Amino acid sequence: MCEWRECKLGDVVVLNYGKGLPEHKRIEGNVPVYSSAGLTGYHNKPLVNSEGLIIGRKGTVGKIYYSRNPFYCIDTAYYILPDNEKYSLDFIYYLLKTIGLEELNEDSAVPGLNRNTAYSQNILLPPLPEQRAIASVLSSLDDKIDLLHRQNQTLEAMAETLFRQGFVEEADEGWEEGVLNDVISVKGGTTPSTKKSEYWDGDIYWTSPRDLSNHTSVFIFDTGRKITERGLAQIGSGLLPIGTVLLSSRAPIGYLAITEIPLAINQGYIAIVCDKMVSNYFIYLWCKANMDGIKNQGNGSVFQEIAKSVFKEISITIPLLLSLDDFDKTVNPILVVSLIN
Repeated sequence: MCEWRECKLGDVVVLNYGKGLPEHKRIEGNVPVYSSAGLTGYHNKPLVNSEGLIIGRKGTVGKIYYSRNPFYCIDTAYYILPDNEKYSLDFIYYLLKTIGLEELNEDSAVPGLNRNTAYSQNILLPPLPEQRAIASVLSSLDDKIDLLHRQNQTLEAMAETLFRQGFVEEADEGWEEGVLNDVISVKGGTTPSTKKSEYWDGDIYWTSPRDLSNHTSVFIFDTGRKITERGLAQIGSGLLPIGTVLLSSRAPIGYLAITEIPLAINQGYIAIVCDKMVSNYFIYLWCKANMDGIKNQGNGSVFQEIAKSVFKEISITIPLLLSLDDFDKTVNPILVVSLIN
């Protein structure tokens, strides 16, 4: 086996600048337009007449996207062209995801990735045949992960359909009317001071809504940051139990997940603890079905936010316990499969 070569990223690839393309200048077509945030629309003519990689330059720094078809890259991103004699583009795609480009922000006002800073990153580059072999294995794993994601989306859609049938379309007129506070407990969180290193980088999971910004699962298993016991002591709600339903309460309202790990939360969440009469699966699906109404309860001049005190008073039709038990027995196996996936 040939040795891997230690070099700089700039020794291997060229980060090309994208070109501005305001929305009002786009012409209807089927060419994908990429920005630092990913696919942002379509145009009739490509800037790049091949496949390529797109790397966030301004705004969403360091995010990596792969276009398999000709595309247009606007000026908030870089792009990398294929060079089949020098590297496997698929391998470079996976490599870039491992070197922490998103941590190289050099602009305090608008996040930005400096090209020379990116070029200076150390990498290990295997010979081309090994690049292709590694990329093939990783691509196969990605395909399997995508399949599982699609399966999970189907399972969640089944659960949502059962919820609508049981508690919306076939709701019993005799069911009691109440408010959310009658059936759940609500908690909030906070961010320990980032100026105190003794609060951070411990072994306790701590989440902000950023963890759910690209989240596709019903469940959350990990968080971007962790805190120490001293950091946890700064959070009034403490460590929340497995099974807590998290709802982002601002910027934006509406991210949802069920915890599969004990964790603490920041001030951007409403944590729903199902310690009264409804299950976490029921309230998760209730929130999804009633999200427009939840968002309408938000207020704020800069960004919308819904307060815990307001959320607790949202009206809910409370089914009979027998109906809730029957629903849980039907839905639990569906979402458990999603959890296993």
